[in-house]
Amino acid sequence: MQHGGDPDQLEWLGYQLGFWRDRLGDVFWYHSFHCHRCYRAWVPWPKPVRTTLVFAAGSAANLNSNQLPPHDLVIAADGGFEHAIRIGVTPDVVIGDLDSIDSGWLATVPRLKIDTHPTAKDATDLELALGYAEREGSDRVLLIGGGAGRLDHFLANALLVTSFPQLRLEWWVGDAAINPVHDHIELSGEVGDLLSLLAIQTSHGVTSRGLRYPLAHQTLVAGSTRGVSNQLVEERATVSLESGVLLAIRPHRR
Repeated sequence: MQHGGDPDQLEWLGYQLGFWRDRLGDVFWYHSFHCHRCYRAWVPWPKPVRTTLVFAAGSAANLNSNQLPPHDLVIAADGGFEHAIRIGVTPDVVIGDLDSIDSGWLATVPRLKIDTHPTAKDATDLELALGYAEREGSDRVLLIGGGAGRLDHFLANALLVTSFPQLRLEWWVGDAAINPVHDHIELSGEVGDLLSLLAIQTSHGVTSRGLRYPLAHQTLVAGSTRGVSNQLVEERATVSLESGVLLAIRPHRR
């Protein structure tokens, strides 16, 4: 004997099966119903944001692991390994020539991936670490440390963080927070916080909101001090530009 079924119930069941099938995969269906027909449109499943911590040698001031955001991957650039361990963070991978690490420290971390490079190379350990984060599909990178020691290393790091425009990168160094700006950024803080905008490349169409001295489609020339010592007049400020590269520096944010 054949059994009939309510067309509306069958259609509802088909909708549920299709929805959950695709929800567990990479895409899902949006359904609209008209005259018992189903129109379907493929919509990409939202990609989760992948956050990576990168530790460089030299600590950030007064830092503990509770201040760090949830993260998917921890990379140590050579001496940054000990920096991470000391504040209670276990690296997943250590990268570099390993000339700044006591081998006894490495033995304390099981299943640690070690990516060893020669001392004579064309990139610093930190550049190798940021490149690794990029290849691993990171969206956001929080770089911690890298401000102690030699002045040339610090200046090289400041330029380096501007070299990965596809990463949303923030650098905690000393008690400052530094963000490279390639297009648009929103920064939070307290009213009165200092914010300096330094042009690494001459930057055109610079517009800012929420600052004491706002900019409207202005040009900041590389090497100019025009953007030094601005202040937040709201708890959120935005900075955008049409071309060029800026460093947004909050000197006492941390």
